[in-house]
Amino acid sequence: MTLPGAARTRVIPITPVAGAPGLVSLYEKQKKIYPRSVHGAFARWRWAMVWLTQLLFYGLPWLMWNGRQAVLFELSSRRFYIFDLVLYPQDFIYLTGVLVLSAFGLFFFTAVGGRLWCGYACPQTVYTEIFLWVEHHTEGERGARMKLDAGPWTANKLWRKSAKHAVWLAIGLWTGFTFVGSFTPIKTLWAEAFTLGFGPWEWFWVNFYGLATYGNAGFLREQVCKYMCPYARFQSAMFDRDTLIVSYDTARGEPRGTRARGADLGVLKLGDCIDCGLCVHVCPTGIDIREGLQYECIACTACIDACDSVMDKMHYPRGLIRYATQNGLEQGMTQPQMWQRVFRPRVLVYGAVLVVISAAFAWSLAVRHTFKVDVVRDRMTLARINEAGQVENLYRLQLMNATEQPQSYHVAVHGIEGAALAGAGAGTVDVLPAQARWVTLAVRVPPEEARALGAGAHPIRFEVVAGSDAGAVVSERSTFVVPR
Repeated sequence: MTLPGAARTRVIPITPVAGAPGLVSLYEKQKKIYPRSVHGAFARWRWAMVWLTQLLFYGLPWLMWNGRQAVLFELSSRRFYIFDLVLYPQDFIYLTGVLVLSAFGLFFFTAVGGRLWCGYACPQTVYTEIFLWVEHHTEGERGARMKLDAGPWTANKLWRKSAKHAVWLAIGLWTGFTFVGSFTPIKTLWAEAFTLGFGPWEWFWVNFYGLATYGNAGFLREQVCKYMCPYARFQSAMFDRDTLIVSYDTARGEPRGTRARGADLGVLKLGDCIDCGLCVHVCPTGIDIREGLQYECIACTACIDACDSVMDKMHYPRGLIRYATQNGLEQGMTQPQMWQRVFRPRVLVYGAVLVVISAAFAWSLAVRHTFKVDVVRDRMTLARINEAGQVENLYRLQLMNATEQPQSYHVAVHGIEGAALAGAGAGTVDVLPAQARWVTLAVRVPPEEARALGAGAHPIRFEVVAGSDAGAVVSERSTFVVPR
């Protein structure tokens, strides 16, 4: 079909829809990518990160600490245990700190080395790598998989496909089980798995995350990186021409072409690239790195390992595809010159901010109190005059013990002369390990002091001192109401 235009015509290819005469499709079918396995230094780094991340993810829920799970976000009791830390919902500010640290860490590493997170530590990359390993060992290498998919269904094909999907499902469900085990004690979850004693929410989330892992790493793969992940879209705002990225050295590689080993490149007038296509075959997103920087590139460096292996066979220097900057390639910079430009003011600012925030975060954790206090006024009775003629206000105090030992707390009130405490919260309050306790207490003010204060709300301060640590004091403000 040809579309007329003012200056030129544009030809749009069309594809007839099978079985529907007269209908055409303007959408190209998604082509399946068959990444070839690759070996090399960067592949070893990727697998080192796979092992590290998965040992942490699968191992931490089973690690015991102080007689309980080392890392447990127990939503039912609203307690979050991270080794010696016991956090409450009131410690939500620390989650904000972690998110800020993650954001500046992403800015810093992206400005230095591009999509390092995507290439080495992103869960989508890690699980795709694991699922591809399973696929390689059940269906064979790239050519064998393509032939298997193109061929008819036989007993061999059925067996291989079934084995692959069974292993994929097992990995996915175990991943979902481990994830839920970070919120429900994993040993309890394991025991309930054999008695089908899961609660409905545990069943839902185990299957949800299991099937999500199975679908994303087994089927969607590069489509998640290309179409679903926002990082691929806004990475250009974080890159500049001095960012280290996986790059093809056009000046050295072009013009590309096949040749015999040992051929004189000067006579053939060819570059170092032999146009073997291995860099495309090993790419998990199916791009050709020789076409320049593309948002689909996840910086997995598989193309570097593949190209280096070809350069070794051809007895050419390595590094036709390598980590380099755009300015470095265009200006012919050496590696030291490129690294000098990498640590530019933008990167130094990111690094300085990251160090300051990290130090502040660590300091805040180090000096945090071992307990927390919330004060809530009794809304049913703001103020009253008791039988002794005293003005009395009722309060509820929540004392939260953020240690794993029983604690005693002494409560006092300040701010009004002659004010005294009465009730269950007066004096010393005992709180069990990692527990919270509500106590009701009354603040009583003598009538003469109340008259001197006058009607209205007056500031007071509750002071709570931990009995086991004389230096730990928490003060909470409130108001005392004198009725008219």
